[in-house]
Amino acid sequence: MPAIAIVGAQWGDEGKGKATDLLGGIVDYVVKPNGGNNAGHTVVVNGEKFELKLLPAGILSPNATPVIGNGVVINLEALFEEIDGLQARGHDCSHLKVSANAHVVAPYHQTLDKVTERFLGKRAIGTTGRGIGPTYQDKVARLGIRVQDLYDESILRQKIEGALRQKNELLVKLYNRRAFSVDEIVEYFDRFAERLRPMVVDSVILLNEALDHNKVVLMEGGQATFLDVDHGTYPFVTSSNPTAGGASVGAGIGPTRFTRTLGIIKAYTTRVGAGPFPTELDDEMGERLRTSGGEFGVNTGRPRRTGWFDAVMAKHASLINGFTDYFLTKLDVLTGIDQIPVCVAYEVDGVRHDSMPMTQTDFHHAVPIYEYFEGWHDDISQARSISDLPEAAQRYVHALEALSGTRISGIGVGPGRDEVIQVRDLVWND
Repeated sequence: MPAIAIVGAQWGDEGKGKATDLLGGIVDYVVKPNGGNNAGHTVVVNGEKFELKLLPAGILSPNATPVIGNGVVINLEALFEEIDGLQARGHDCSHLKVSANAHVVAPYHQTLDKVTERFLGKRAIGTTGRGIGPTYQDKVARLGIRVQDLYDESILRQKIEGALRQKNELLVKLYNRRAFSVDEIVEYFDRFAERLRPMVVDSVILLNEALDHNKVVLMEGGQATFLDVDHGTYPFVTSSNPTAGGASVGAGIGPTRFTRTLGIIKAYTTRVGAGPFPTELDDEMGERLRTSGGEFGVNTGRPRRTGWFDAVMAKHASLINGFTDYFLTKLDVLTGIDQIPVCVAYEVDGVRHDSMPMTQTDFHHAVPIYEYFEGWHDDISQARSISDLPEAAQRYVHALEALSGTRISGIGVGPGRDEVIQVRDLVWND
């Protein structure tokens, strides 16, 4: 049965939660395969806004089982704050499952993240300071603590002792901060372990057995393609692989089981933090997109950088992920703009590039080459088929489809859950 990956195709904040929530009533399992509480998504249900960070958007669907996969790094305090917030608003979270192999964020990870960013000064990456990068560093260095370790105090203490030998040296001698004790960290994890215990599962067995029993499993990727540690605009990237390949690894589902890979792409482009951004608008139009699109970070409240749609990036994201379909979001934000530019190539030192430049230096120097499309002024929030859109909006959608090389199978025309045009079925191949 279908295993579907949802992947951000730009620099994040594309509206992946909307696509996941749209499919939540159709699928049986919704999996978060990577990232942590460093990236959030907003879902609007019956006019009510929900801002989710660690929890998959499927938590809002009573018919889907939400799963936090092995590729996620979990801040347990943040997880239970999020759960408590949803329960206070009448949403049951008892069906949540958490992989025993997921790594957990310790207090020293968060401290190191914050002091390292300050230490870097102008060379700072622009992290959220939530300890995600240091937790992934420990995972790769084999110093990490997994969910399953919380239930064996001997192993837990050994791992914390090993980690603190290194961390305390850095904190005290380099950053002039206090050292952490083993007991302090054990006590921190003990606060959450028993509440977490009923949720802990072998997620690989759970999800593969679900597929064997004809269930539909949806991977809800965090961040996005160009924040991927391998394929993104390095070093201005996250610490994991928020691509289709990363979804397979982070959920423990083999790549041959995926039947659809759905790229989520905004009708314009945004970015948070430092890094190159060829189509960025540092003017009144950029502010208009930011205000109309509500482009402020779910976690940090930071204003997002805004720019025009970049078809070169869209085409490259399709190559990396093997997208079968695109879901275009926030088309409504462009309503009222007379002429809409789309980047179709770059100029680098006088040379035209129709594909992404190979080097970081060239991408930093890339100047967008635009094609211009007529805008529209009619409200499109009630459109439920492409033919309902103004002709100019239809031409814009078809142009993005042609330029990106991937068919557009869904279109967001407003913030509401039902403000969507479904061009073709997003679960079953046609």
